[in-house]
Amino acid sequence: MLNETEQAWLQEVIGRITHKMDWVSEKNRNKIPYTTVNGAYDDRSVENPSGDVADGICWWTNGFWGGMMWLMYHETRDEKYKEIAGISEEKLDQCFQDYYGLHHDVGFMWLPTSVANYRVTKNPESRKRALHAANLLAGRFNLAGGFIRAWNDIEGSDTRGWAIIDCMLNIPLLYWASEETGDPRYKQIAMKHADTSMTAFVREDGSVNHIVEFDPINGGVVKTYGGQGYEQGSSWTRGQTWALYGFMMSYIHTGKQQYLQTAKRIAHYFIANIPEDGVIPVDFRQPAEPRREDDTAAAIAACGLIEIAKAVGQHEHSLYLKAALKLLKTLDEQRSDWTAQSDAILQQGSAAYHAAAHHHPIIYGDYYFIEAIFKLKGNDLYLW
Repeated sequence: MLNETEQAWLQEVIGRITHKMDWVSEKNRNKIPYTTVNGAYDDRSVENPSGDVADGICWWTNGFWGGMMWLMYHETRDEKYKEIAGISEEKLDQCFQDYYGLHHDVGFMWLPTSVANYRVTKNPESRKRALHAANLLAGRFNLAGGFIRAWNDIEGSDTRGWAIIDCMLNIPLLYWASEETGDPRYKQIAMKHADTSMTAFVREDGSVNHIVEFDPINGGVVKTYGGQGYEQGSSWTRGQTWALYGFMMSYIHTGKQQYLQTAKRIAHYFIANIPEDGVIPVDFRQPAEPRREDDTAAAIAACGLIEIAKAVGQHEHSLYLKAALKLLKTLDEQRSDWTAQSDAILQQGSAAYHAAAHHHPIIYGDYYFIEAIFKLKGNDLYLW
């Protein structure tokens, strides 16, 4: 898959990841990080920025630290990574008790933690946690509209009919639940949501909407929102990657060709818009100034592109792999901190175009970067 020069670069990056995660994991073994403060990871298991339960232990990114630990355990077989992953998984039990802080992102939270643990160790408690989360996700399905509701009540907005493209990475929890239990209902809900997303979110040119509002009573699209992108009708890059990688996940679990073709269409749009320098903006349709960038979108895109490359014929393979390599080499050479000055690797993530802060580490950037690098090696632990 890689030539000799690329293989040498890959081994160097794996070495840098292994060295950095060796001390970062020990330093932060009792935390669930989201970002860094003066180079040190914060801890969402004890910190609650807004006071809302959903922003503390129930924060949607709280599964990625455990996921990183499982990736490192699979790569190194060092038992400490398994132990640290277990710490954050157990802390997430509080979310089931709190309940109100949970929404559709239970997939992001329990796939990289409990499902990963169960796949590796067959821990029965992890299976129970993951099935509990799957039932919560299935319970958000709107039959009239054929979609999974995204968020809970937001003050000033009626979100009963809102779905977001991010959910394409939550529904693999439902595929897993059907595969694990033999009950087809979970898979049926996941596929119905994916089918709805193909028509309601993905535009003809391969760009995607972030938020779609459906009529929660009768079904049908009411309107779309720009969400975390620049504006309505624009092209939020992380949303593009949730769609690109997410439809590949649905293809992997179902074999439905429409999902693969949709992932390819989104990928072609993404590849066509990669800047010459390989640095991904927050939105492909944002103004030239101020220049706002998002390393996390590049890392997620690389994961999806590698999966597409594995699924297509040899004549198409190089298109997707070449794009993934460009993104990952840019992240390694221009956007990473391999020193002890920062706990994080990728340094310039942006959660949303109109966010108050930009260009700072975000935990899922490192997670997907590590996942993509191990995918290139061909020995990754697929957590989705």
